[in-house]
Amino acid sequence: MTAQETDLSTDRSAAPARGKADRLPSLTGLRFVAALMVFATHILYYTPLIGGETGQTLREAFTLSGSYGVGFFFILSGFVLTWTARRGDTTTSFWRRRLVKIGPMHLVTFALAAILILSTDRPTRAIDWITSLFLQQTWVPSIQMNSAVNGVSWSLACEFFFYLAFPALWFVLRRIPERWLWPALGATLALIVGAFLVATYLVNDQPRLPVFGVDGEASYTQVWFVYFFPPVRALEFVLGIVLARIVMAGQWPRIGLVPAFIVAVAGYLAAVRMPYLAGAAGLATVWTAPLIAAAAAGDERRSPSVFRSRPLVFLGEISFAFYMVHWIILVTFTELVGPTHVFSTVTGWLLVPVLLAVVILCSTILYRFVEVPLVQRFGRHRVGADRTGAGERGLPTAGLH
Repeated sequence: MTAQETDLSTDRSAAPARGKADRLPSLTGLRFVAALMVFATHILYYTPLIGGETGQTLREAFTLSGSYGVGFFFILSGFVLTWTARRGDTTTSFWRRRLVKIGPMHLVTFALAAILILSTDRPTRAIDWITSLFLQQTWVPSIQMNSAVNGVSWSLACEFFFYLAFPALWFVLRRIPERWLWPALGATLALIVGAFLVATYLVNDQPRLPVFGVDGEASYTQVWFVYFFPPVRALEFVLGIVLARIVMAGQWPRIGLVPAFIVAVAGYLAAVRMPYLAGAAGLATVWTAPLIAAAAAGDERRSPSVFRSRPLVFLGEISFAFYMVHWIILVTFTELVGPTHVFSTVTGWLLVPVLLAVVILCSTILYRFVEVPLVQRFGRHRVGADRTGAGERGLPTAGLH
């Protein structure tokens, strides 16, 4: 390939120049909100802290909060990578920075999860170890493989695919004329609807899956297609790319952060009442797209934003570590106390913030001593760019990380 062919910059002849904002702290703060939604689902399903009717009611209410948060991350990933595209960047430089960003954290948490698995004799095949290590575990519909080792790293496998595909996607999508951006967004939404219809009517619906909120509505193959399969989840990533271009072109309507947040909340309330295949993946999480666009546009205008507070921005910065380690901590806790242990109502509720604090502490340590040093040493942009890299001046790093 020639240097021109691998250039990932925002070509002014093909796409609009980015706005003045080099900092989008509201999006960083929102990353922690999304990570907390994932934590909420997992603490209710993977620990015995909240039992009885209260626990059942909460599990029904938050059964899709984790998937909603992950979908938000996928859209955010495409948005941020587009926003931070810079003149003079190359495919190899982009891939190197993304690998440095996700690789060390993945390897550390993979090792921690391996210790947990080996100490509990959890059935794990050689193929599960290998595919999880190399972030390839989501390409076949296997419930054991898809969630093997670190149970949340499946989404990182999807992001890994997004990063590999981004140079080719950006080569095409940056050339969409501004007048066609909204039709392109509509076409992407149509493809997301199409994926749901394919899963519902064309993918094998037997045997039905009776666990984790599915309740016999669909087969695991159908769930895998809409939830785990990287090319289908890449549609949300593409949605984020087109959405960023719309905001950068000044075409996003002036929707405030509060109305956009209300739309996202309403989208979740609708998701829990949809058929599982619709509520668990992209068809539901598209309602978080206005929140991402409104937060970015608001930061450009310096509009007030609660998500821009220093504590929330810091929590957003550690959210990748938070996401990657929280499942390990929750499962370890359950193994120590026993999955059938019954807590009193007071004790169970008191232990929820304790476990959250433990996860935040461990996340901070991983962020300070694994993520930051390696990114600063190996993950900086080395070619002549006109903008600093994501994460170096307050921009949220893409998606989960």
